Amino acid sequence: MHSTTMVIATGSMAPSNSSALELERKALLESGWWGHHSNNTFLNHCKLYGIKCNDGGSVIKIDRPGSLYEEDAISKLNFSSFLNLVRLDLSGNLLPGSISVEIGTLSKLTHLDLSQNSLTGKLPPSLGNLTRLVKFDISLNSINGSIPKELGNLTNLTYFSVHDNQLIGELPLSLTNLTRLQVFDISSNLVSGSIPKGLGNLQNLLELRLSHNKFTGAIPSALGFLTNLSILDLSYNKINGSIVPEIGLLKNLWKLDLNNNNLTGPIPLSIGHLTNLVSLSLSMNQIDGHIPLEIGNMKNLNYLYINNNKLIGPLPSSLGHLTNLTYLFLDSNQVNGSIPLEIGNMKNLTNLHLNNNNIVGPIPLSIGHLTKLVFLSLSMNQINGHIPLEIGNMKNLTNLHLNNNNIVGPIPLSIGHLTKLVFLSLSMNQINGHIPLEIGNMKNLEDLRLNYNNIVGPIPLTITHCKWLSVLLLSHNYLTGSIPSQISDLRLSVIDLSYNTISGEIPSKLGDSHTLKFLDLSCNNLTGNIPDLSASINEVNFSQNSFHGRIPDGYLYYSPSTLIGNKDLCGDVKGFPPCLPSSPSNNRSIVHQIKIFVPLIAFTMFLLLGYFFRSQCRVRKMSSESSETKNGDFFSIWNYDGKIAYEDIIEATEDFDIRYCIGTGGYGSVYKAQLPNGKVVALKKLHRLEAEDPNFDKSFRNEVKILTEIRHRNIVKLHGYCLHKRCMFLVYEYMERGSLFCVLHNNTEAVELDWMKRVNIIKSTAHALSYMHHEGVPVIVHRDISSNNILLNSELEAFVSDFGTARLLDSDTSNQTLIAGTYGYIAPELAYTMKVTEKSDVYSFGVVTLEILMGRHPSELLTSLSSSQSVMLNEILDKRLPPPNRLVAHDVFLVAAISFACLRAKPKSRPTMKSVSQEFLCHKKPIMNPLHAVSVWQLRNQETYLVGGSETHSESPCFLVEKDNV
Repeated sequence: MHSTTMVIATGSMAPSNSSALELERKALLESGWWGHHSNNTFLNHCKLYGIKCNDGGSVIKIDRPGSLYEEDAISKLNFSSFLNLVRLDLSGNLLPGSISVEIGTLSKLTHLDLSQNSLTGKLPPSLGNLTRLVKFDISLNSINGSIPKELGNLTNLTYFSVHDNQLIGELPLSLTNLTRLQVFDISSNLVSGSIPKGLGNLQNLLELRLSHNKFTGAIPSALGFLTNLSILDLSYNKINGSIVPEIGLLKNLWKLDLNNNNLTGPIPLSIGHLTNLVSLSLSMNQIDGHIPLEIGNMKNLNYLYINNNKLIGPLPSSLGHLTNLTYLFLDSNQVNGSIPLEIGNMKNLTNLHLNNNNIVGPIPLSIGHLTKLVFLSLSMNQINGHIPLEIGNMKNLTNLHLNNNNIVGPIPLSIGHLTKLVFLSLSMNQINGHIPLEIGNMKNLEDLRLNYNNIVGPIPLTITHCKWLSVLLLSHNYLTGSIPSQISDLRLSVIDLSYNTISGEIPSKLGDSHTLKFLDLSCNNLTGNIPDLSASINEVNFSQNSFHGRIPDGYLYYSPSTLIGNKDLCGDVKGFPPCLPSSPSNNRSIVHQIKIFVPLIAFTMFLLLGYFFRSQCRVRKMSSESSETKNGDFFSIWNYDGKIAYEDIIEATEDFDIRYCIGTGGYGSVYKAQLPNGKVVALKKLHRLEAEDPNFDKSFRNEVKILTEIRHRNIVKLHGYCLHKRCMFLVYEYMERGSLFCVLHNNTEAVELDWMKRVNIIKSTAHALSYMHHEGVPVIVHRDISSNNILLNSELEAFVSDFGTARLLDSDTSNQTLIAGTYGYIAPELAYTMKVTEKSDVYSFGVVTLEILMGRHPSELLTSLSSSQSVMLNEILDKRLPPPNRLVAHDVFLVAAISFACLRAKPKSRPTMKSVSQEFLCHKKPIMNPLHAVSVWQLRNQETYLVGGSETHSESPCFLVEKDNV
């Protein structure tokens, strides 16, 4: 009935009206946005999905949020045809294209929402014609250029949001005319200049969001006129000066965020007037002075972040008035005095961070009242006294950090009540007594650090009840007894029991562990034979014990310094006598003679060889052919001023003395050396086994030749080398922060490695591998990409290192080789084939990427992928960092999706590193769902759209397609 009436009405209209409706119908038809409808359907276009017409049949609303496709470009809709349009909502469609100038013809428009699309280009000044506009939202696009001053004509606006674009330039002063505005959001752009004082005119404002831009200058005191304001967010800018006292006039404020700026001066006392405040963040500035007592007036506070400033003085007792507080971050200041007893009044606290200050005195007993606490960090202070028994009341604790203080006395037995604890660090104190048996109650414990204390007694057998334990640090104590044999059943990756008085033998099964990466048992009273070790172990140290017998062959790959101080060891390792066959008749006599004569003979030979070697090096130094001598030895150093001889390096390291050793690995030891010109370099001295391999000489020279030709900013620079039958080393650029593995396993350094830095490390590694695989002839395959072989400089930039196992792929050969690499990073196909391809590096890159996101090796996740449907992405992210913000959330999603593509079982289905590298260069739009709504299963499903071949997508560098938009 309605359809018939509409046709009659249309037919009886004046020709001009009929023509206008025809234009509207035609514009809708030609847009293709209703492609499943027939041409006849468009005779009554008012019945189309998302279309609403007035009584005259003219379109007044187009509502199509989240219902279009990427190919439905915004340019397909002719805006000028809809002169009666009041509402246009095309949000959440990822529509490409730019906003047409013709949008300015929609003079009756009151609501315009183009948010969450893929729009580019500049905002047309013709938008200023839409003077009836009440809502203007173009957020979450890629629009660039400056904000047109003509937008100041939109005086009816109450909602203005352009966040998450690429807008530049200063805020036009004309925007201060929009006095009806209630929401003004330009966050996450590149807007610069100072904050206009005229914003104080917008006295109807409820929300003012200017975060994540490049604003400079001071906070204008005129903002104090915005007395209706509920949200003020100026975070992540370059604002300087002090916090103006007028901030205290904003009594309706419930969120104030000024973090990550350059603010100085004290916290104004007037801040205590903000009694409705729920969230206050002043962190990451240079704010000084005392914490005002008035802060205790803000009794509605849930979140208080004033960490990473220069605050001094004691913690005010008025903090105890904040009984609704759940998050309190006061760390990394210069706060002194003791922890007030009133801290126990804050019974809703879940996170308490007071670490990295100058706090003294004991931990108050009242802290036991904080039964909701999940994370407690008091580390790196000067706290003394005992750990209170009451700490056992906090049964929800998952993280307890009391390290680097002056705590004395025993570990209380009540600590066993903390059954949810995942991380416990009591290291660097003066704790004595035994390790309590009750520690075995912590069934969820993953990281236990009790090192550098005065703990005595044995390692309790109950510690083996902590089945999830990964890191065990008990070094520098006075522990006795033996190592529990059951410790081999745990999934430990790091064990450090050094500098104790532990006796007995190493548990035989400990060497079979496939999770163990680091094992230090040095400086104890251990006896017996040294067991064979799994190939997964990267670093070991058994020095200064009483081990005896033959050194297993596997130890030829470790530095001899890891075995020194065990006088009864023998084997083919430098500094140790060879093992001689024993005679049944006079075994005791022969052993006695060996103990006397072999060391003397070895010492004499060592002196003679040393003298001969040094003489040969001097002769070679005097030779005019310094880079290649008659016997084929090499010595060459470049890129340094002045003449640096072999003797300079020997002198700088005192002939590679153990004091200069900063790391050991399967192919050599690394030493730090300062050259005569002041430059600091890293020297990788290869083990003797390699030097004695006649086939290695040619391989070493070829690899040196290739490495000298590598020119990439994310590959560690080779400065020189020495190849000699008795001494082989490489001279590399020195990396101040060491390996990525060590940084991730150090809680303080890992927190410094924020999400943006982690994403950049992943991108840099991808670019380096792409260079190796695709920009050189022949192709270089690294074969040992792991977190240990990614080094970080002082700026935490990533550099791929350790080419000891690298191979050159020749298209004319089979490229077969023995398996190499680090356990846990090796591609699965290498278990049944010896053929090396670039795709083995791609797999290792995928493992490292997940390790960076998770903060630990992803072995457990990889083994349970088939049951990961309910595991969400945010659940696997490193819990030591706050959740990624909007700026970096998409990058985290992207690298997670790419990592699962790189981890495919079939090598051919993995993407090339060139494709991965190019994907990181694409400008992708933010994901529609937050990270807590994305499951690991979805990521694995999404990686179906990642192509493996390098030729498949030669026309476009972007190969990631989101499933929901396909």
